[in-house]
Amino acid sequence: MSTQWTVANIPPQQGRRIVVTGASSGLGLETSVALAAAGAEVVMACRNPDRAGAALGQVQQRAPGAKAELMTLDLADLASVRAFAADCARRFERIDVLCNNAGVMALPLQRTKDGFEMQMGTNHLGHFALTGLMLDQLKATPGARVVSVASNAHKWGMRLDADDLGFERQRYNKWDAYGRSKMANLMFHFELDRRLRAAGLDVRSACAHPGYAATNLMFVGPAQQNSRVGRLLMQFGNALLSQDQAMGALPQLYAITMPDLESGDYFGPDGWQQLKGHPRRVGCLRIARDPERNRLLWEASERLTGVRYL
Repeated sequence: MSTQWTVANIPPQQGRRIVVTGASSGLGLETSVALAAAGAEVVMACRNPDRAGAALGQVQQRAPGAKAELMTLDLADLASVRAFAADCARRFERIDVLCNNAGVMALPLQRTKDGFEMQMGTNHLGHFALTGLMLDQLKATPGARVVSVASNAHKWGMRLDADDLGFERQRYNKWDAYGRSKMANLMFHFELDRRLRAAGLDVRSACAHPGYAATNLMFVGPAQQNSRVGRLLMQFGNALLSQDQAMGALPQLYAITMPDLESGDYFGPDGWQQLKGHPRRVGCLRIARDPERNRLLWEASERLTGVRYL
């Protein structure tokens, strides 16, 4: 893998259909632009119709001739997840890649439509259910991929408890909750890889993280709490440590497009502390690969969402 891999190295994507969740801004938007420019048919799965329309306009402007379309998906509502998957099943016989990109970060305590803690519900449980509900279209596509988006913040999530994913019994801390949701993304990735291999399916699971990418995601929490200090801290961190969102999208773009991908791969930036740089294979906390913990999270996710697979 070149240490200077960029979007210019993306192989032609004509004939591939790629679903990107959270495509209305940030990493999802950059990913959609790059994939459309390379010739892919991009399904931009977005929650907010107004922002989604503006994002599609950007894709069409930045990637002339883009094959991109919008579909509505709210990962914080399992009814929306089921409706989206059913619509995809009606329209598409095959899907080459499901990119589980959407996420929220550092929110004050909130609940999803189904009563899940918002960060775990959106970042992990919504994507867990979506993947299972779209598995038939992935199985029908030789070499299909599920690409999950994690974070260096998984290192804050060591206290993830599969029996209390919603902070029903523990004191809530927004950064702790975010770290746990990102740990869950990684654990889901590794368990999905194990189960796909055990089932003998030609579907690969990969994961990527953007390093410290300057996106709108990190300002949502401070905005909801009307925290001027929080906004200033984010601005300071962005100026000092971050890379732009186009660079942040490179690891997941590598996982989506490159033929040398092996199921179970995890990609991140190659710079200091994986904060910024070009994509490479990276490591993670050993606990994220623990088979027993991963099994317990999977089974808890099945119980909570009602979606069982593999």
